[in-house]
Amino acid sequence: MNKIYEDNPTIKKQEMDHYFTIGDSAVAEFKDRGSKFLAYAFHLKDTNDFKNKLQEIKKEHPKATHFCFAYRIGADRNQFRVSDAGEPSGTAGRQILGQIDSKNLTDVLVIVVRYFGGTLLGVPGLIKAYKTVSSLVLQCTPVVRKDVQVHLQLQFNYTEMQEVMHIIKVFNCHILKNELQLFCKMEISTAMNKINEVIAALENIRNLEVHNLK
Repeated sequence: MNKIYEDNPTIKKQEMDHYFTIGDSAVAEFKDRGSKFLAYAFHLKDTNDFKNKLQEIKKEHPKATHFCFAYRIGADRNQFRVSDAGEPSGTAGRQILGQIDSKNLTDVLVIVVRYFGGTLLGVPGLIKAYKTVSSLVLQCTPVVRKDVQVHLQLQFNYTEMQEVMHIIKVFNCHILKNELQLFCKMEISTAMNKINEVIAALENIRNLEVHNLK
């Protein structure tokens, strides 16, 4: 973690501990010279989730002319994709992503459905429309803060199970995988800002091994 801060001195520690996303799905509408733009905002889990949501929107609007979108995924905000879906390059997808980024959001997908109204809007008109409707839809859903999660793998004797479960409860960890045998294996997640405390508590348990997975 220290090396990340050294390589990126402008990144504050609190920005590494948490991220912001949207709490609910939302819809917004914008009209210009007969064209109608419908923006849909979704919380996004992964790329498969994106594909499913895009297909759902296309089924809902079989007569629409364009389905432009942008998404950003991951606590590090490094994974993203944009699409102009036939609109002039740079007029749609980048404008949508720009609104997501202006709110410092991640795990967010915005799809904008366009019904062409018969009048060409030109590049400036399209940029304004996609930017405006994307901004509107992101104003319609609450922004929520989430802690960055770290995954730990635990190996311990079954006789230490009660102590392990006590630590999990105290630090509000989540059990992801659990193999209960004479010698147990468990995968848990915990907030990054609690990781040192959790590991220190676990290492006090006799015969327990802990490995950082993520």
